[in-house]
Amino acid sequence: MSSILRNILKPSILKSTKPHFPISSSSTLYTSLFSSSYYSTSTTNGKMYGGLEPTKPNEKPRLVVLGSGWAGCRLIKEIDTKIYDIVCVSPRNHMVFTPLLASTCVGTLEFRSVAEPIGRIQPAISSEPGSYYFLANCSSVDTKDHVVHCETVTDGAQALEPWKFNIAYDKLVVASGAEASTFGIHGVHEHAIFLREVHHAQEIRRKLLLNLMLSDIPGVPEEEKKRLLHCVVVGGGPTGVEFSGELSDFIMKDVRQRYAHVKDYIHVTLIEATEILSSFDDRLRHYAVKQLTKSGVRLVRGIVKDVQPDKIILSDDTEVPYGLLVWSTGVGPSPFVKNLEVEKSPGGRIGIDEWLRIPSVQDMYAIGDCAGFLESTGKPVLPALAQVAERQGKYLAKFLNRIGKAGGGHANNAENVDMGDPFVYRHLGSMATIGRYKALVDLRQSKEAKGLSLKGFPSWFIWRSAYLTRVISWRNRLYVAINWLTTLLFGRDISRI
Repeated sequence: MSSILRNILKPSILKSTKPHFPISSSSTLYTSLFSSSYYSTSTTNGKMYGGLEPTKPNEKPRLVVLGSGWAGCRLIKEIDTKIYDIVCVSPRNHMVFTPLLASTCVGTLEFRSVAEPIGRIQPAISSEPGSYYFLANCSSVDTKDHVVHCETVTDGAQALEPWKFNIAYDKLVVASGAEASTFGIHGVHEHAIFLREVHHAQEIRRKLLLNLMLSDIPGVPEEEKKRLLHCVVVGGGPTGVEFSGELSDFIMKDVRQRYAHVKDYIHVTLIEATEILSSFDDRLRHYAVKQLTKSGVRLVRGIVKDVQPDKIILSDDTEVPYGLLVWSTGVGPSPFVKNLEVEKSPGGRIGIDEWLRIPSVQDMYAIGDCAGFLESTGKPVLPALAQVAERQGKYLAKFLNRIGKAGGGHANNAENVDMGDPFVYRHLGSMATIGRYKALVDLRQSKEAKGLSLKGFPSWFIWRSAYLTRVISWRNRLYVAINWLTTLLFGRDISRI
């Protein structure tokens, strides 16, 4: 068994540098894995250790990045690999272009079009001897000794159990993102599908097509057909509205053509506690309500208090049966962030100062949805938006490059380095598509400010053009453009694969 695992798990890039990971001495499996020719081991105080030990003064400092979202990947892309070795630790080996994720659920785009491998974002991770990507989660951080404790992700391989290892760092950036907020409502995790990752979109697509096919089977009762084909979206933010718009387009253009027997049964309901798109201009919100209603989306104002396998219960005891339930009610701190022993910002995020540092510890930074300004900075906690995360990643890369060039890249070695200007965020505006070649573009810098607001087809064209240029690689831009063209000419792909 151990020889098979060695063949599966040994990356050839590790051969030259012999990384060292702490291993639990209680497991003979771990011993056999990490004592192979690809991993050297040593023993300290009766405990077995292996590579990625602290860097030496004559070596490049090691930058460890936790996460592969907008913030982490922008940082990885912009960092100077002549100054730093990069180690990325994340449970996924790609970045998701989330603004287009809703389009993949109904076949407008294919899944690979919105996923960018980390090795393409920063080629040094695949080619440099001291840089790595590890498919793992960080379980804890030892800020005193500059060590992160990690555990591998081995889902889908039932013969493998996760094993633990450590990585010493000179600079640590926490960009682990946030998790979907459920507000403690019973049954959400068990029965709802979130829309944050590619596998969520795949699950939604498979479930939607399965329900369409099941409802077409002879003998299925009318009430069961209505339930199977009732798609409920909880959360009226941009993600929930965009998914509802894509779904209504799919129903009107593809379901009515290819599932004519059940076309009158399928419906979409969008549930929101207050107003949909609350951050947008009032004029744009009213337009969105009008267009969604015209597309057949039923808007319901209510609060979900319980989720059951085939229905949800609202606070006024109204029962809403569903066949597909998509949950999109914002994000909150992950268990890792909650358990991290550092000062927190309002809302439970990791507290940072104006330079995105965690003030209470040395050489540790936080960016993206997991980070928020401390109250002592006098700055508000920024919204959990891709543009916030991306700009924080870009700023911190320049900050760390400047520190590295000044000789402060190694651990505990940046006290006297000039930090430069603090991070300043300027909101560039918001966009959302609502289906039927319609979209909203709100270019105000804040909800109270004045600025340009557009709606309709021109906004939809701006929305598509803007996101096509923001897709990271030319390869994926080509994928997206071709997918859009084939959908326009031939309709959406409704294969259930």
